[in-house]
Amino acid sequence: MKIKEISLANRPRERMLSIGPAALSDAELLAIILSSGYRGKSCIDLAHAILREHRLEDLPDMSVTELMSLNGIGEAKAAQLASLFELNKRSTAPCLKEKRLTSSSDVASYYLARLSKLKKEHIIAIFLDAKNRVIKEETISIGILDSSIIHPREVFRTAIKEAAASLILLHNHPSGDPSPSDEDIKITEKLREASSLVGIPLLDHIVIGNNSWRSIS
Repeated sequence: MKIKEISLANRPRERMLSIGPAALSDAELLAIILSSGYRGKSCIDLAHAILREHRLEDLPDMSVTELMSLNGIGEAKAAQLASLFELNKRSTAPCLKEKRLTSSSDVASYYLARLSKLKKEHIIAIFLDAKNRVIKEETISIGILDSSIIHPREVFRTAIKEAAASLILLHNHPSGDPSPSDEDIKITEKLREASSLVGIPLLDHIVIGNNSWRSIS
């Protein structure tokens, strides 16, 4: 059934405007985001088909490529969904900016939910002031962690620019195992040597796994 064949009062968007989003089903909310259907199916038909194949809670963890593999989901719809899921993650995450960090667990607890289910390694640097308050966070690289790619200058350029007093590095292991690899340890040693030269200590390098983490001290 095409969306125009559904009575105006029963269309997802009109129902949302009339009675509010909380009253709508998962399929209706998803249909509003999708906005259009696929090959003779309405957006509500498409939403129902997606939710029959995948749990709602699994969709935010899918990459753009994985979303595009769903029937009826092209590049534009996949981008819409991925953007929505990312905004939701950011809006519900606790704010780290200007927060005073007292331990590695402060950092790990913030990043566990954000990084533990990512399919690629994300290497992030957190720059701190003299009171261990966060000045800035920066994604240094996305992909395989490699000492030939993660050069100290990429990390300390921003640290110097932001007049950071210290920094913390962290990255995720898509395998779910937070145990530091030989390469993780090699990179940490390399960055510690650089940190002593520029006078900006590397306080820790944290590895995020599947709801667990390890510190390379």
